[in-house]
Amino acid sequence: MSTQRFCLALDLKDDPELIAKYEEYHAPGNAWPEITESITSAGITDMQIYRTGNRLFMIMEVDETFDPTKKAEMDANNPKVQEWEELMNTFQLPIPWAAPGEKWVPMNKIFQL
Repeated sequence: MSTQRFCLALDLKDDPELIAKYEEYHAPGNAWPEITESITSAGITDMQIYRTGNRLFMIMEVDETFDPTKKAEMDANNPKVQEWEELMNTFQLPIPWAAPGEKWVPMNKIFQL
């Protein structure tokens, strides 16, 4: 089984209280079970989010069943995912070069050892 990796970036509003609350929602065991189910059922085998300041960096590993278009459609039709996304929007801020309506912006790999 082959895997593919996606790396994405997003900013948080630069407010220590909001950042702490965002991290609390993402602490082990705190993400809503419906959200983790929507992630794993889409073929995402591993997802990690890192933070420096108010910048987030996501590493997402997927299997061959993952289709970003299908995942977006599934999310759009899942009321619990939409509720989570609306909640996360209170913390998140698009990076300056994001396209209109774009949240997590794909990153380009520029080096590999």
